[in-house]
Amino acid sequence: MAPSKVLAGARVVLPTGTVDDGRLAVDGTRIAAEAPPGAETVDLTGHWVVPGFVDLHNHGGGGASFTSGTTEEVLRGIHTHRLHGTTTLVASAVTGDLDFLARRAGLLAELAEQGDIAGIHFEGPFISPCRKGAHSEELLRDPDPALVRKLVDAARGHARMVTLATELPGGIDSVRMLADRGVIAAVGHTDATYEQTVEAIEAGARVATHLFNAMPPLGHRSPGPITALLEDERVTVELINDGVHLHPAALRLAFHHAGAARVAFITDAMDAAGFGDGRYMLGPLEVEVEGGVARLVDGGSIAGSTLTLDRAFKRAVTVDGLPVEDAVAALSANPARLLGLSDRVGSLEPGKDADLVVLDAAFDVKGVMRRGAWVVDPQLG
Repeated sequence: MAPSKVLAGARVVLPTGTVDDGRLAVDGTRIAAEAPPGAETVDLTGHWVVPGFVDLHNHGGGGASFTSGTTEEVLRGIHTHRLHGTTTLVASAVTGDLDFLARRAGLLAELAEQGDIAGIHFEGPFISPCRKGAHSEELLRDPDPALVRKLVDAARGHARMVTLATELPGGIDSVRMLADRGVIAAVGHTDATYEQTVEAIEAGARVATHLFNAMPPLGHRSPGPITALLEDERVTVELINDGVHLHPAALRLAFHHAGAARVAFITDAMDAAGFGDGRYMLGPLEVEVEGGVARLVDGGSIAGSTLTLDRAFKRAVTVDGLPVEDAVAALSANPARLLGLSDRVGSLEPGKDADLVVLDAAFDVKGVMRRGAWVVDPQLG
């Protein structure tokens, strides 16, 4: 059991707003309403305390792939992201052979059962060859509900989300099947029209996989999926805020139309996140990372990102000009609510897990706590 403590002096971002010179009590693994007797006081004057980050869409980090790494490698990738403030993470798998993905789901399900990850996201193989991005075209499949169900069942109740090109044969039926099973159907890597996207939302699709990327651009006569996803209040839109995937004006457009309550910042990170430039494999495809930008060796398509959520947070506040509270919503509260985990994580409230990030005045990470224990201890510098 982690020792009890009181974090004092920081600007603390609560659901009700930011409290200057705040105090946050931690009793064991949970946030407490009052400081327990004998609690250690940690002076965080001049810092911010925000909820731990929640990443809906993450393929790896620290040189490790969630799609192909060993259990030890996957744990290394998870830890890499924890060092950058992500205390809750959904492990994403890229397109592969269905039997292989089913086996991977079994391995990842074990980590979910241990509490290391919050579930599994299948990004592919049920996506459009027209918008495949960094996915192997020969392994793509139409979203036949029986095939989609095979992967969901292999995850043993830990499938959180499946990205689909819902315009393909079986797409709408798969959306309904996923919704019935409590799995998020996400529209992405799609060539759908506006009308086809509206149909998918009506069938139960609730997420836009990295909005703007791997889908038709917005047109004034053919508004496409972007418009349908932005205008529907039931849809949460993922954004990769790394300065590569999106122009700042596109991010502002998304926030303006969806509002801060419907945006979830994600990393879409691959192995190189928190690791460095070089050659990597993303599923069966070779990726070159140069200057922190990941592209396929064959064809040059952007291949995920090397982003960590602390960088997405800092960019949102210092470059995009978002209020800190809106950045917190996009990085913590919104994805936690979408995953059905808001009773435990996503905000700093008594009774919830003591998952939090300490940021300095420049919005750089100085401390990370997960379930009451320091992953990065601000007192150690």
